[in-house]
Amino acid sequence: MPSIKKVAEVAGVSVGTVSHVITGSVNVSEPLRLKVQAAIRKLNYHPNHVARSLKTSRTRTLGIIVPDLTIPFFPRVIRGAETAARKRDYSLIAVNSDDDGERQKDLLSLLRSQRVEGILLVVAAAPTPLNQISLIIDAGIPVVCLDRIPDRVPVDTVSVEDLDAAEMGVNHLLEMGYRRIALVTGPVALKNERRRLQGYRQALQRAGVPEDEKLIWTGNLRPADVAALCRVRLSNGVPRPDAVFSTNGPTALGTLRAFRDCGLRTPEDIGFATFDELNVDDLFSPSITTVVQPAYDIGYRAAEILLDRIHEGCDSATTTLRLPAHLEVRASSRGH
Repeated sequence: MPSIKKVAEVAGVSVGTVSHVITGSVNVSEPLRLKVQAAIRKLNYHPNHVARSLKTSRTRTLGIIVPDLTIPFFPRVIRGAETAARKRDYSLIAVNSDDDGERQKDLLSLLRSQRVEGILLVVAAAPTPLNQISLIIDAGIPVVCLDRIPDRVPVDTVSVEDLDAAEMGVNHLLEMGYRRIALVTGPVALKNERRRLQGYRQALQRAGVPEDEKLIWTGNLRPADVAALCRVRLSNGVPRPDAVFSTNGPTALGTLRAFRDCGLRTPEDIGFATFDELNVDDLFSPSITTVVQPAYDIGYRAAEILLDRIHEGCDSATTTLRLPAHLEVRASSRGH
């Protein structure tokens, strides 16, 4: 097994220079850094990060906890965070909470035991004790919450402008001539879902369209459950909505499944738009009008804020960053 001394010999530099390149603790000129990296590749050298972290208390590793890696939004968030981390010579460990508060607690403990220097967290939809986050921060590990923002927790946060984005999507349906617009939400225990509900209500109010509570369908993040809910609401004999707006990708998939099961065509029978891109959108016919979140940028900016916390300390005021979404108008919302 090659040693750090052998890497230094092949690169023609000191052992200290090799160590500086590996740890990033001291700036090294670009020519020397490239020599060291070439020697590392040539020798297939793998630094012992565990041993080094015990000496320096630095692992140059971040953790990210997301609710469900199968939801297309979250891999894009992870990709953005990984890019930002890599630019500063950090690695990223991604784990999945299954939207379960107790599993999230276990994962926070696991990442802490792995000596990560900071954690990016998308809070679970299931009840999550607020002190989970505070305990990690009090232990000296910075946390940045992204996408789903916890209530009453002083923590750095990065998300989309949920209210404005949802209002934009509903406004589009209104402009297309739809008036009985149903809203399909995820669990309203989540702050971002409540904000999207608020955006829906605000769009109707500003357009002078009366709100009908029977058109607000509160679901969860399991497409099969949402499909069952929508099937009942679409076939219960009351006047059917002429359009539906869903507040996230999983509810969108459930809604589309219910349209199919009820024999409804989009947009001929019912208009449709959703918050969040669908990973198989190109396979849908017609294509789906979507409020697109800057998922990659959310992950990237959150990681930047976390790394700044790691290197500059936690004494400054918390950062609240809200990024704009944009609307991709496609065939599913064509006016009737």
